Amino acid sequence: MNMEFCAKKFDELSVDELYEILRARSTVFIKGQGITCVDEDGVDRESLHCFFWEDGAVAAYLRAYRDSKDADAAHIGRVLAVRQRGGLGTQLMERSIPAIRNNISCTRIKADVQKHAVPFYEKLGFKVVSDEYPEEGIMHVDMEIRL
Repeated sequence: MNMEFCAKKFDELSVDELYEILRARSTVFIKGQGITCVDEDGVDRESLHCFFWEDGAVAAYLRAYRDSKDADAAHIGRVLAVRQRGGLGTQLMERSIPAIRNNISCTRIKADVQKHAVPFYEKLGFKVVSDEYPEEGIMHVDMEIRL
């Protein structure tokens, strides 16, 4: 297994990497969870894309961008691991947090988290900072970690 961690701005992504990122997001969120929002929301161009590249495909992924309402915070989203329960999500977060801190000047990282994933984020040091709310038919909470 040949896996490489990458943290790239949009214009640094190869066509193959971008294609595989979009394919992984579609597989997990559209096919796997039935989410029907338009994935290409214009945020990707301003994001840092953190992912594990394995044998020509994305194995785990997230994007990070400056929070438009909070200049001291970065926001992460589209967090996924193609294979669940193998520890890859934890490895992705552990590698991505320093990459985000180095590329986006921020003191906190925020995330809109699916309710079932709260324990995963809490193990990484994130804290719940909102009440539950529905997004795309799935209950979410806002979480953040101070850097």
